[in-house]
Amino acid sequence: MIEITPLNHLSSYLRRLIKGRLWLQVIIGLISGAVVGVILNPNTGYVSEQVSANLAGWFELPGNVFMRLVQMVMIPLIFSSIISGIISNNNDQLKSMGLRIILYFIFTTMVSITIGAIVTLIFKPGRLIYESGGFSSTDQGELSVTDGPTTNQFQSLPDTISNLIPNNPFEAILTGEMLAVVVFTVIVGVAITQLEEEISRMILRVVEALQKICMIIISWAMLLVPYAVFGLMAALLSRVGVEALLGLGFYMGVVILGLLILVLFYMVLLRSFSNVKPLTFIRAIKEPQLLAFSTASSAAVMPLSMKVADEKLGVASKISDFVIPMGATINMDGTALFQCATAIFISQAYGMELSVATLILITVTLVGASIGTPAIPGGGVIILASVLGSVGIPTEGLLVIIGIDRILGMFRTTVNVTGDLVACVIFNRWFGDPQ
Repeated sequence: MIEITPLNHLSSYLRRLIKGRLWLQVIIGLISGAVVGVILNPNTGYVSEQVSANLAGWFELPGNVFMRLVQMVMIPLIFSSIISGIISNNNDQLKSMGLRIILYFIFTTMVSITIGAIVTLIFKPGRLIYESGGFSSTDQGELSVTDGPTTNQFQSLPDTISNLIPNNPFEAILTGEMLAVVVFTVIVGVAITQLEEEISRMILRVVEALQKICMIIISWAMLLVPYAVFGLMAALLSRVGVEALLGLGFYMGVVILGLLILVLFYMVLLRSFSNVKPLTFIRAIKEPQLLAFSTASSAAVMPLSMKVADEKLGVASKISDFVIPMGATINMDGTALFQCATAIFISQAYGMELSVATLILITVTLVGASIGTPAIPGGGVIILASVLGSVGIPTEGLLVIIGIDRILGMFRTTVNVTGDLVACVIFNRWFGDPQ
């Protein structure tokens, strides 16, 4: 039997940072960055627009360096983690868990989209904008999407399934097609299980070394987190006026309400299918939640989520190594809820009445679109543009959303990470080692 070093041992490089109360540093960075951002906003009159723009660029520097360091090692970390998780499970268990995790992610995505549709249809935040004049013509013409017919934006089911397997895995890696990378990695991992033990052991030593290298680089990036949070928040509020936030506050409140309902749904699943109490769970995951809130990137939080799952939630490494990389790639429940709510909000702001058939079409397309959403800040808006075009909703309305997307992205990414960790706990109950 081949022994594999659990990823929680490899993440020892992060222990010193966590013991140093990283969560407290993040909170201080958020608050101080917000104060500085409001002061630097040209609307306050303290600095000119040119000075504010220049300072915002410098404030963003630590955050940009942090995100680039994380994204640089994300594909090798996903590759090594998934392979490690596959080899740690026997073939029968892997087949059963792989099918269940995909069905589980599809189920939670459909629930999140339904929640987003319900809260937006009930509160009608776009109606307020429509009654006050709607989106003006000056909002149009700046957001470009692919021209041409939109009926073929989403391919037939057979083509979609076949296209999951990349023709060129190196091209998928270079272009950042994470879903294709995951499928390729799973196929390679399963193939490794069929090799002779001696050959497998050599491959796994390379995988373990790759994991260690990635975690070392991540630990370097984590040193920048408090400064990155401060800078990103300061830059955001220096550009987005407080009046703009207040004007779209109702819409933001509706989306956040939907996300809170989704978290409550997670807690019901947690209580029903595991022996972990919701309050204990929330206390255990505060660090990855805060990091997710401050960076708005599920990918950036993935190593810390693995560490917390292993050490604080008692999840077996073979489960967390497989579920969390998969979840960070295809389980975007918070993003799916945001996309559905935003699509309906924009249609309301334009005075459009969506039929039941259109709502169903939005739901179906978002299930597939959310799976391909990049785990980076702003990824939800990028995918949403094509979804809106497919159902005839003007994409120009997204220009209004872009201004506040960073704030909503912080909330929905926190929910995405929470959902991944809930899945870890549940699947550990089903497939983990008996205690």
